[in-house]
Amino acid sequence: MFDEIEFDKIKRLPKYVFAAVNELKMAERRAGEDVIDFSMGNPDGPTPQHIIDKLVESVQKPRTHGYSVSKGIYKLRGAVGGWYRNKYNVDLDLDREVVVTMGSKEGYVHLVQAITNPGDLAIVPDPCYPIHSQAFILAGGNVHRMKLEMSEDYTLDEEAFFHNIETVFRESSPKPKYLVVNFPNNPTTATVDLPFYERLVELARRERFYIISDIAYAEITFDGYVTPSILQVPGAKDVAVESYTLSKTYNMAGWRMGFMVGNAKLVGALEKIKSWLDYGTFTPIQVASTIALTGDQSCVREISEVYRKRRDVLISSFANAGWDIVTPRASMFVWARIPEPLRGMGSLEFSKKLLMEGKVAVSPGIGFGAYGDEYVRVAMIENEERIRQAARNIKRFLKSNAGQ
Repeated sequence: MFDEIEFDKIKRLPKYVFAAVNELKMAERRAGEDVIDFSMGNPDGPTPQHIIDKLVESVQKPRTHGYSVSKGIYKLRGAVGGWYRNKYNVDLDLDREVVVTMGSKEGYVHLVQAITNPGDLAIVPDPCYPIHSQAFILAGGNVHRMKLEMSEDYTLDEEAFFHNIETVFRESSPKPKYLVVNFPNNPTTATVDLPFYERLVELARRERFYIISDIAYAEITFDGYVTPSILQVPGAKDVAVESYTLSKTYNMAGWRMGFMVGNAKLVGALEKIKSWLDYGTFTPIQVASTIALTGDQSCVREISEVYRKRRDVLISSFANAGWDIVTPRASMFVWARIPEPLRGMGSLEFSKKLLMEGKVAVSPGIGFGAYGDEYVRVAMIENEERIRQAARNIKRFLKSNAGQ
């Protein structure tokens, strides 16, 4: 009705590319088609029983039913501190350097809202998890999307990475205030080792920018790879924060539980904005999350092993179908380059065609950024038999489109 009233932030957001595939997928299923769905990173396994049991125990206590604590109950922040100390030998100030979030996505978006002034510039590697870039747009900032270059085995090309950052600083006005890193990377599965973070912290000190590190997939690793934390680098807390989520590690996606740790100035900004926006996650969920972090961790290894087996089946069966894919060292995804005969159509049209003709749903790489358009992301959220069925479908699909 009021055409003169416009929503500038919403206008800056691009169209959600994944919606087109999701709509097709739902239409196919409503028509009775069996669609094998690799399109969303939604864990299909149950939350470990000891975590569920603690939730049930806590929810039976009436005193847990009121408002909680926005920054997280103290025992949960203590569990986060213990997790970092045990895993990374990093000590955290529980009052100044730890804040509990409603999953890592909420924490990341609210952090960006808190620290971004109009016109501020952030560097975000491309391809990326979409909110990593769009959060700055929503906050009134600007984004330089820097190509994420990898070696053939999907480890980060560090020389190209640092060369590209230095080029951005040399050529940009205003200078970037923030850099986002996400390793193991979603969607590309790219990984790094600790010397990368040592070099990055040194660069941040020299060029005076903050680093926001997302390690959501830190525990889903294979073949001996161990995810490092940027906070292992001496002095990293001067320039960096790190976010984590229990969603993937403990199959707790719907619980919405994560945390942000590190630099006290940034963590304090997130804590302050959250104090105006929420009263924290339901206390029993926080209590159960404390047990997740401090209890028996064999479930973490078991969940990771499920993904490793699925990865091996997917890589081998897809190869037999005619689609060779690089084997990832981490995450619950594979980043698959579109087979050469069909690469020219782009990832969105390829994804639609694969869904309609092959009954297999994947995420188009263009949805993660312009540099992802020759790829699709395949989430390992179907069991091994369904993966083999998908490979049989794909073999027929590729054979029928061989001349294109």
